[in-house]
Amino acid sequence: MSKPIRKVVFPVAGLGTRFLPATKSVPKELLPVVDRPLIQYAVDEAKEAGIEHFIFVTGRGKTAIADYFDHAYELEQTLASKGNTDALKMLTDMRPPAGAASFLRQQEPAGLGHAVWCARDLVGNEPFAVILADELLKSSPGCLAQMVEAYNETQGNVVGLLDVPPEHTDRYGVIKPGTRNGKIIEIEDMVEKPKPEDAPSTLVMVGRYILQPTIFDHLSRQDRGAGGEIQLTDAMARLIGKEPFHGLEFDGVRFDCGNKVGFMAANVAYALERDDMADELRDFLRTVV
Repeated sequence: MSKPIRKVVFPVAGLGTRFLPATKSVPKELLPVVDRPLIQYAVDEAKEAGIEHFIFVTGRGKTAIADYFDHAYELEQTLASKGNTDALKMLTDMRPPAGAASFLRQQEPAGLGHAVWCARDLVGNEPFAVILADELLKSSPGCLAQMVEAYNETQGNVVGLLDVPPEHTDRYGVIKPGTRNGKIIEIEDMVEKPKPEDAPSTLVMVGRYILQPTIFDHLSRQDRGAGGEIQLTDAMARLIGKEPFHGLEFDGVRFDCGNKVGFMAANVAYALERDDMADELRDFLRTVV
């Protein structure tokens, strides 16, 4: 049996230029969907999947992410003195346990593959997960928990998959599918952001990965791919045929919070599930839609 998935890498060094000027001083991962930042949804998804060690690959100007997961002594003391136990418990529950969070710097914007490679020493010689926080995947159980279940069956490497319209394939890493077993699909090849006419399928990777540590051998080559960056997709493609590699079509809804429309849609969808605001929001939407 393969080793369990205990560690997750969050590549959070991006500049978030699509959300300027807000992201000039606030990391995009801290932008809230209703009242929780994107990175909190990602950490909660990882916790649900049994993750024990949370590795954040940050960049210059991203210290606010570490601060967010730290104690806020003045705030917590104020809440305690006012007897606001619910809010105090929420702040306590959202933090990883002491010693379970690590923060390191990606010192240049060299791509997703480079960000993952930066975490190599903290990951060590064991399989690990990668979560892209701006891909908000709404499901129960969470996407990573679904993938861990698939990993326990298939071993090797597993990526989260979604079927998209053909004209959208140039936005994602796209797989060439092989044998299918329910929602689990063997992967024969993958390519980064192909033109629709060149895409091997319409099944794309959605920012969730379970990878073997052998990926670091390929990332260490520092080969540049699409966009002149070190692409995780290129390194993963080199593992295919050498060790098990599967995709899982996850059950749930995806919100691409890397763009403004997806971010606004996520806010509406999550707010409509809240008893404290759904009716009022629904009434407002009827007046404008």
